[in-house]
Amino acid sequence: MTKFEDAKKIGLRAKETNKIIAIYPDELKGPNEEIEKTVRDWYYQQSCGAEDDLLSAFVDALTDEEIKSRNL
Repeated sequence: MTKFEDAKKIGLRAKETNKIIAIYPDELKGPNEEIEKTVRDWYYQQSCGAEDDLLSAFVDALTDEEIKSRNL
């Protein structure tokens, strides 16, 4: 069983605040390391400032409530 096996959505969180930085738009399957690399690479390609954000962020599974509140 992988860390992200049952996750409906995966995203990036700030290490200090646990605040969601971004929600990865696609479904992912595979080993944890591959998923983390894919999400980080995707976010890095989104903007110039993404590199600084990634230094203090981690990839995490998101709950339904978090996704709904983020989409409002």
